[in-house]
Amino acid sequence: MQIKGIARDTLDFILEASRSMAPEEFAGLLQEKNGIITEVLILPGTESSDTNAVLRLYMMPNIKAAGSVHSHPGQNRRPSNADLRLFSKTGNYHIIVGSPYSRQSWTCYDREGNIRELPVLDVEFEEEEEV
Repeated sequence: MQIKGIARDTLDFILEASRSMAPEEFAGLLQEKNGIITEVLILPGTESSDTNAVLRLYMMPNIKAAGSVHSHPGQNRRPSNADLRLFSKTGNYHIIVGSPYSRQSWTCYDREGNIRELPVLDVEFEEEEEV
């Protein structure tokens, strides 16, 4: 799956969710549509504290995640060993957001923990028709 970037509205949602959860960690899985990360899936049973967030991957529906997202309560956005274990299980784009949870305080990593570029894109979301 080739990812072109993340929708600006999706990044703004991640930043606001991270800010509102602080000092507890926010966590979710990244979903893509047409190569653009557009959604954050919050898994049932996710536990958050001021030291970590635990995603219950066994609660994941039968879909493929582009990666993961979680916040750190401080400014350190480097992945921990626990983060790297999660990265190896859930796609290849992993965002860590740190305080102050602004557009300048997030970093994207690959599954090995190397920084990777993830462009922020202005995307128009189509309204889905109700059936």
